[in-house]
Amino acid sequence: IVNIASIAGKEGNPRMVPYSATKAAVIGLTKSVGKELAMTGIRVNCVTPAVVRTRILDQIAPKQVDYMIERIPMKRTGSIEEIAALATWLASEECSFSTGGVFDISGGRATY
Repeated sequence: IVNIASIAGKEGNPRMVPYSATKAAVIGLTKSVGKELAMTGIRVNCVTPAVVRTRILDQIAPKQVDYMIERIPMKRTGSIEEIAALATWLASEECSFSTGGVFDISGGRATY
């Protein structure tokens, strides 16, 4: 199982309380279910991207989008293809020793 959350679920974003809170819940769900299913052969991990160029950005004020991009050291959004590549690896047999993990893909924003 590969859940998609957001860096906002780890750090919170001002003016995005409901979004940040629900993404934090996905992270907690991933950690809990990952541990519950650890002995079943089912792995549960989570991807936490920073800003990705999708249609959701059209619904957010440009000032808010600029704020989020400014916090990324690479000064750009991620791409859908970059997120998909990480999710594909997490779902593969190559990722056989990870469950309950939270994988940041943030252009350097998350370095903890």
